Amino acid sequence: MEKPESQVDKREIKLAKMPPGMEGQGFFATTLDSVIGLARSNSMWPLPFATSCCGIEFMATMGANYDLARFGSERMSFSPRQADLLMVMGTIAKKMAPILRQVYEQMAEPKWVIAVGACATSGGIFDSYSVLQGIDRIIPVDVYVPGCAPRPEQILDGVMRIQDLVKNESLRRRNQPEYKQLLASYGIE
Repeated sequence: MEKPESQVDKREIKLAKMPPGMEGQGFFATTLDSVIGLARSNSMWPLPFATSCCGIEFMATMGANYDLARFGSERMSFSPRQADLLMVMGTIAKKMAPILRQVYEQMAEPKWVIAVGACATSGGIFDSYSVLQGIDRIIPVDVYVPGCAPRPEQILDGVMRIQDLVKNESLRRRNQPEYKQLLASYGIE
């Protein structure tokens, strides 16, 4: 039998961890990086690029049982200019690679990429002339989600890893020479 809302023990409620900062009566001060990282990590706008079985698992992730919306990612964006998280799921044919690359380049900075499933990460069982052997050959990938096809829990874990990355990323990272060198290695300006 469930407890009424008024009888819920306060120890059962888990609050989000406050960023480090200075606190006093009526004020809280922290760094701009921490505040923006916290806001970005809890308001991701994913663009699903799903081609096969991993796309079906992703659909389950969006359903009521797993509910990706509770992580701040409920607004799916099917326009690259309005998305900041590219979720590539499934087999990517070599003919599709230029389109995927174009979608990535059309996304505004900052942007992150998750490769979901064996096919997107390494070509999977399709070791053939027509299948791209991992999307990291054409665009940089931030998080890899293994499996064929990965369960919705694994996809949620990948999203939470992206959230950690986004939360702790410096605002200046995108302008650093290392990041620009990484993009240059992919031929992206």
